[in-house]
Amino acid sequence: MNAEKKEPLFRISKRGAIPWWTSFGIRLIGLLIALVLCAFIIFGITKLNPLKVYATMWNGALGTNRRSWVTIRDTMMMLCIGLGLAPAFKMKFWNIGAEGQVLVGGIAAAACMLYLPKTMPNWLALVIMFCASALAGAVWGFFPGFCKAMINTNETLFTLMMNYIAIRLTAFFVAKWENPYGSNTVGIINSQSRFGWFPKIFGQQYALNVILVVVLTIFIFIYLKYTKHGFEIAVVGDSENTARYCAMDVKKVIIRTMMLSGAICGIAGFLVVSGASHTISTETAGGRGFTTIIVTWMSKFNSFIMAVVSAFLVFLEKGASEIASQYNLSDYISNVVKGIILIFLLGSEFFVNFKVRLRGSHKKEVTK
Repeated sequence: MNAEKKEPLFRISKRGAIPWWTSFGIRLIGLLIALVLCAFIIFGITKLNPLKVYATMWNGALGTNRRSWVTIRDTMMMLCIGLGLAPAFKMKFWNIGAEGQVLVGGIAAAACMLYLPKTMPNWLALVIMFCASALAGAVWGFFPGFCKAMINTNETLFTLMMNYIAIRLTAFFVAKWENPYGSNTVGIINSQSRFGWFPKIFGQQYALNVILVVVLTIFIFIYLKYTKHGFEIAVVGDSENTARYCAMDVKKVIIRTMMLSGAICGIAGFLVVSGASHTISTETAGGRGFTTIIVTWMSKFNSFIMAVVSAFLVFLEKGASEIASQYNLSDYISNVVKGIILIFLLGSEFFVNFKVRLRGSHKKEVTK
């Protein structure tokens, strides 16, 4: 006797194309639920008013003019790395090596600041530093791209291991350029002459950071959406066999795209060394190479959406730090708040891409 097969409680099906306001609404609902949950956790652990805590987060990121510009500076840094990851990720090449590519770009910029003749005009030094950092990042991206194209190595492991090589390479140069001797740091490079530093534009120290990254944002958007190279990246990412059938040189596309990805991440190293910290250390990338994977994934490789996601993540980072310092809380509490919000935002992507139906709802739709 055959028992009737019981229908599952939930049915999950792939969504088709949905309007942007629907996907935005789903993400907004996820954010609101996360904020409500965080409010309960904050009150349960600290007995603080959650609204006051959220106001402190805002103050930590945007409370003063200086804090606002630091937030913008860090947003530009994260966005620049995201722009570098976008071409590789769209090609389904999982470049986990942005951290190392940023570091080698920073090493190249620091070397230029130390060894270029100080009689050189600063604008020319900045151009050379920009090119050197981009070249260093491109070379660092070339190796995993070449090995993937020629012998099909695992790009995730390859690029991840390249990070550790870059960290040890950075440690070597920190020891070589140590100043003062015995400090195990490079110190602020050219603190007196400010040779190789970004100049102030319109009275703002970080304005050039914004200008460079905005130009890169527009470039990557056009490159991926409207150029032949961008089309080839999309086709190779969807199917290498289809790309070969269309007479595309898949190996060339992989190597070229990884060099572009590494070059832009190298430029991010230039932004940090010349436009922000004016030094080099193993912490120059600061883990942003890994955090920015979230930026790239959530934005679906759209440069302008990356800017919004980057700003939001930096806002959370600055706000979480302010919570910890303002209320003498452990960093773990502030990281819990940040983590919960990110989990819900990432989880909302499931509902953007898939539709969940309750038992019986499918039959009703068929009947109609």
